[in-house]
Amino acid sequence: MKDGMLIAWLVSGLPLLGALCSLLLWSNPARLKLSSVVWSLVSLGSIVTFSGQLVIPPEGLLPLYLLPLTAMISMLAQPPHADHRLSSIITLGFLGLGLCVVTNQRPVSPVASMLLFFLVAVLLYRHHSVLWPMSWWGIGTYALGAVCAALSIVAAAPLSSVASVVAAAVLLPLMPFHDGHLTALTRLPGNLPSFIVLLLPITGLHGLATVLPTIPDVVAWTVSLFALIGAFYGAVKALAQTRVRLLLAYASLSFFSMLWWFAAATRSATPRFALLAGTVGLATSGLLVAWQVVRTRYGDDVDFQAISGLASGMPRYAVLLSLLGLAAMGLPPFGVFAGFMGLLLTAPFPSSAGLVITLLAWLAASWYIMQMVQRLLFGLRRPELRYTDVLHTELAALSIVVLALLVLGVAPANLFAPDQTGSAAHSVTGSLAWNR
Repeated sequence: MKDGMLIAWLVSGLPLLGALCSLLLWSNPARLKLSSVVWSLVSLGSIVTFSGQLVIPPEGLLPLYLLPLTAMISMLAQPPHADHRLSSIITLGFLGLGLCVVTNQRPVSPVASMLLFFLVAVLLYRHHSVLWPMSWWGIGTYALGAVCAALSIVAAAPLSSVASVVAAAVLLPLMPFHDGHLTALTRLPGNLPSFIVLLLPITGLHGLATVLPTIPDVVAWTVSLFALIGAFYGAVKALAQTRVRLLLAYASLSFFSMLWWFAAATRSATPRFALLAGTVGLATSGLLVAWQVVRTRYGDDVDFQAISGLASGMPRYAVLLSLLGLAAMGLPPFGVFAGFMGLLLTAPFPSSAGLVITLLAWLAASWYIMQMVQRLLFGLRRPELRYTDVLHTELAALSIVVLALLVLGVAPANLFAPDQTGSAAHSVTGSLAWNR
């Protein structure tokens, strides 16, 4: 146990050390970006090396692999511009905090969550624009999450369990605590939205996994109700959006709400849940990176409806965006489909009406995501637009996302969701074994 704790601190500390080292390259944005990418790969390598010595969380090791991989992808696609230096440093800092949450036990994990809540709220307070004005609801949601994380440490049951669920609902977005998620994906600068969209849900799932077996029945019933409302609400709002980042925020809210519904039904969060949360976050991250490619060429405030005909001028981008769209819609053979079907075929259904709402929300993704992809890639080629296909770093980042989603979709099911006999007890103790 002591060796596992030391390894956990080592794994969490490497990205923080990388952030400090990258600060020394502040005057050279290109080298700072390269250093940040390298340190995220070092973090991934350390997790692979020491995975056998870590205390395995209830949701398995998949989240630990996805966190540094997504951090690397988000920074790799980012232009080496002076305005993005702070984003790269913060990404490494957030990576270290996220790994600290997932690899450590109480009270270290809730304390790291509190710090994560506080830093995101500060960033949201400092970063807003005319296009995306200040959102006090989003900032207040993360402040509420920090208070609930503190209560989960000091309060007695059942108040501590309820506080833990609310903190998890802010990180892994669930109505009515979803404003922070929407605000973070639309206001944060640089590559942070494409990393936050996986980081926060993964850390929220970890907190949820430890508390689900202990929550009262009335809390589970309430979570199930809000999850169904959130799945439907997110799908409807995504259909009505004309701004890409807001569309993707509502789309991910819809998918994460489906995960909450399954979790409330099973009272557990096994590696199958980590597969769905991780692939939804990774697919959304890939689409945010793809939209960043457009923003890099045409400006941050570019009108989504003013861009069309990219397929003829940017063929490599068109292929990658199409594949990402198919993955994000939850179609085979990608990981979102594998995660969703894994839960659909194994979890009990408390109500047939809930199952119908969940399936309709899933099918709605085929509409709004495909509509977004078609509007960007096809239509009239505009002569006033300069069509420049993806650069090598952008191509590498998007290709890694597509490949990772494909691998997660075709990998054996028992790699991510082994036999969960006695999972409720193991969710509390954190001693669930990871079957390779």
